[in-house]
Amino acid sequence: QVQLVESGGGLVQAGGSLGLSCAASGGSFGTYTMAWFRQAPRKAREFVARITWRGEYTYYTDSVKGRFTISRDNAKNTVYLQMDRLKPEDTAVYYCAASLDYGLSYAYWGQGTQVTVSS
Repeated sequence: QVQLVESGGGLVQAGGSLGLSCAASGGSFGTYTMAWFRQAPRKAREFVARITWRGEYTYYTDSVKGRFTISRDNAKNTVYLQMDRLKPEDTAVYYCAASLDYGLSYAYWGQGTQVTVSS
């Protein structure tokens, strides 16, 4: 069973930066497509970013392009999300997820970490 544990959330002022980490255990991390999602209060969960298993391709939702960077270290079984120039609308619970089918679906999810951006 794959376990994903996020860390690094917190409170930051608009324009600031935060870095999230997601540590994986119990599976073959290096074979998974990894992604970050987020869910704001009273909104549906939305896709934020995705990275292929070797890290050669990354994808972002339009609202974070140029501000967020997803990366991974397969030797450490960890995926990261660097968030710069944060905006109040980035406030949400951020989840990492692992896909066994190239991002078509996500079989494993972390418990989430809260990111709050104050104006």
